[in-house]
Amino acid sequence: MKTCGGIKYTLFACCYIFWVSSAVLVSVGIYAKVAKEGGAVDSLTADPALLLIVVGSLMFIITFFGCFGALRDSLNLLNIFAGILLAVILLQITAAALGFIFSDLVLTRTEAVMRRGISRYRDDLDLQNLIDFVQKKFQCCGVSQYTDWSHNVYFNCVNSNPSLERCGVPYSCCIKNNESVLNTMCGYGMQNLNAWSIGHKIHLIGCLKKIGTWGKQNLLIIGGITTGLCLLEIFMITLAAVQTYQIKKIREKRRMTTVKKIKFQL
Repeated sequence: MKTCGGIKYTLFACCYIFWVSSAVLVSVGIYAKVAKEGGAVDSLTADPALLLIVVGSLMFIITFFGCFGALRDSLNLLNIFAGILLAVILLQITAAALGFIFSDLVLTRTEAVMRRGISRYRDDLDLQNLIDFVQKKFQCCGVSQYTDWSHNVYFNCVNSNPSLERCGVPYSCCIKNNESVLNTMCGYGMQNLNAWSIGHKIHLIGCLKKIGTWGKQNLLIIGGITTGLCLLEIFMITLAAVQTYQIKKIREKRRMTTVKKIKFQL
């Protein structure tokens, strides 16, 4: 069955790009999960490797329907693909609306997730690298302030804590002064000191506030990316709908031709 090549192969190309990307995400997630040091954290909100696997797998399944539906002119696969994408768009809109309406609840939940990440900082290498990246990127420390690190068993300030990092903070909290050698012990004992005396040594402001400020400053960019993603999804749904219409039209045309031949023979 021949349909419009432009529509068919444009849809296939778009789906194929996301299909390959999803396979890469799953591969990276599996590699990180297998190569991970220490115990595994089986929580989507605290395990970046598991999150990559889940998101990549969902993308892989969705784009599979699009790729083979477009290539094989399959009405069922195209309808499933368009239906899933439509559901994804509705979920995105719903999540955005709920996030705006219940912004305080979202903030509370985000804070709880971040605090849980701090408590599991040493339990998962991927989570540790992610937290270090965030603290270095946003030049922050902890959730609300640097003393939040006392909620981690390794950095807790109780006298019974045998850890060498007792009352300290991770090195990613430290203020870098163009040092040629990385000093991973720069945060040791910082929770024991007054904030005014360590302001030039570590970042005192928590990451929740810094990330919130960054989000407000880049609201247009974030909104543009989100809108662009939604438009791309709508574009792909439109392509699938057009190809579906073409397939039905061609099948109907063939059916009418067959009926005419039968009548002519009679």
